[in-house]
Amino acid sequence: MPIGCHSSHSLLTFTAKPQAVYQSILKPLLFRLAPERAHALTVSALRLVLALPGLSWLFRRVYASPSEGLERELMGLRFPNPVGLAAGFDKDGRHAAAMSALGFGFIEIGTVTPRAQPGNPQPRLFRLPQDAALINRMGFNNEGVDALVSRLQNLSRSGYLIGGNIGKNKDTPNEEAVSDYLICFEKLHPYVDYFVVNVSSPNTPNLRDLQEKEPLAKLLLALQNLNQSLAQARPILLKIAPDLTDSQLDDIIELVGTTGIAGLIATNTTISRDGLHTPADALSSIGAGGLSGAPLRQRATAVIRYLRQRGPSGMVIIGVGGIDGPEAAREKIEAGADLIQVYTALVYEGPALVQRINRGLQQNRL
Repeated sequence: MPIGCHSSHSLLTFTAKPQAVYQSILKPLLFRLAPERAHALTVSALRLVLALPGLSWLFRRVYASPSEGLERELMGLRFPNPVGLAAGFDKDGRHAAAMSALGFGFIEIGTVTPRAQPGNPQPRLFRLPQDAALINRMGFNNEGVDALVSRLQNLSRSGYLIGGNIGKNKDTPNEEAVSDYLICFEKLHPYVDYFVVNVSSPNTPNLRDLQEKEPLAKLLLALQNLNQSLAQARPILLKIAPDLTDSQLDDIIELVGTTGIAGLIATNTTISRDGLHTPADALSSIGAGGLSGAPLRQRATAVIRYLRQRGPSGMVIIGVGGIDGPEAAREKIEAGADLIQVYTALVYEGPALVQRINRGLQQNRL
């Protein structure tokens, strides 16, 4: 992110070669900090830069290039371009406007829960530089849905869409989980463009049990019933784990048809540690958590391809996992994704990533 660009010379360098500046100067500095601290600093710096009229203009000129030819009409919504920010980056909706300056077509906020909760103890976010990956066990840390609603009520936005990613509180038993999702849905409904149901995070105990066919059908039908009772229904998507078997994916596909939800986000983080270059002792010292980034690329693409080949016509798929540039983005779209999202690659590639992907897609007319 644009920290320390004060002189005219550094501004010219920053404008001409933003990715080089990030890789050679900013990234080494940020990687000396704990991951959560680095994250907080970068988003705070971004908000500060955008608060200054001159720098705000320069920043948007550098990173938010025009998206002609990339518009998508899906789920009754117009996406300015197909590149979105995945959930988890902005859990409390503090940075949506600032992140849109990087050129995102849509921003997904959350995961949010009915009540505020601190999440898991720190440290809970870890870099795996040898694998261009992250491991996190954040645990749905957020300020609660009421705080998010208050923030969204005062958010001035244009040129991008907002998705609301909803979950349950850690201390809510699965038997009562539907109530948590309904609370978040009803309160957020006036302020987001679409919803994502998160039952696939590995960092809330037993949450993934809700991906099983019977409890998932109950949850999705309850949300759809509420959705259809409101003056304007919102598209609902389900975010799924990459660790599901083909049989479980078949169940998910069936539920898309029977519940009438708009589609799926494939995929969340994985609990697998197969094929990593990071030493086993380092992985052992980190412990549990969801793995994201480059190692997820192949599996996420395979899941997308499976869903597209077997899913109902018109089912929307948002592809996530290991998208670190135009080639990886094209791979997801060619496998069947309508839209894509990034997160981990921002850490390793820097803020010019979104622009590089959009330009690459423009050149290939995808």
